[in-house]
Amino acid sequence: MQPPFRNGLDDRGREVKIGRWVLGIAGFYCISMFLVPFLMPAGTVPELSGRANMFDYSSQDSWGNNAHAEGGEIGHNQSAHGGTFAWSELNPYYAFVYAFGDLNCHQKHERSWTINDNQMPVCARDVGIFLGLALGGWWFSRRGLNRWTIRDSFLTLFPDNRVAPLYANDRRLSAMFGLGLLFCLPVALDGGIQAITAYESSNPVRILTGVPFGFIIGWYFGASMSSRPEKFDYDAGRVHLPAGAHLSLPANTSDESE
Repeated sequence: MQPPFRNGLDDRGREVKIGRWVLGIAGFYCISMFLVPFLMPAGTVPELSGRANMFDYSSQDSWGNNAHAEGGEIGHNQSAHGGTFAWSELNPYYAFVYAFGDLNCHQKHERSWTINDNQMPVCARDVGIFLGLALGGWWFSRRGLNRWTIRDSFLTLFPDNRVAPLYANDRRLSAMFGLGLLFCLPVALDGGIQAITAYESSNPVRILTGVPFGFIIGWYFGASMSSRPEKFDYDAGRVHLPAGAHLSLPANTSDESE
């Protein structure tokens, strides 16, 4: 029988499964966003410019295919940028990849790459985010552990001796939020400065700032989905924590206290 893991349990199958699901889903779309424009006939997807969180190119008469003013914050005169585009006319796989991009990304052509004379379904920033999301899932599948709470599961990606001071001083929650802020800061600064000044980011910078943002999402998702008190038979005292710390529950409640 194998010795228990650092959290005190003999099995981490759920953590591995969740991390691999995040890796698989994000990795599938990350690969697809390159593969689909490569496989499509050259020139199928023209220069696009839509709105985030909206379907702009689902059909020939959709919002994105209209003759909007050039140089605005959103949209352009689509007929002047290679003609109209409708992902609903593609085969199911291609349609899904471009529909997902249409809904979640602004698809501005000046912030996107082109493959085989086809614009990619998402902008360069989102390419970095999905890459980071896949990496976050992969790393959690390798290192993540269930430690009852989200914050304690989140910190298992670090060796116990590195986070022991956080437990000795009960700084776990502030450390989790601090790391989240740190990983989100590059994309917030790059996008925020671009929005309020004349600064224009570049696609390589968008990729580099998107990766840590995606990574922290995958990391947090893995921790939140893996934190399962029932794996310890609802006995908080069974949870192994660094620095000799322990969890305790008030009587007749399921709330955590220290």
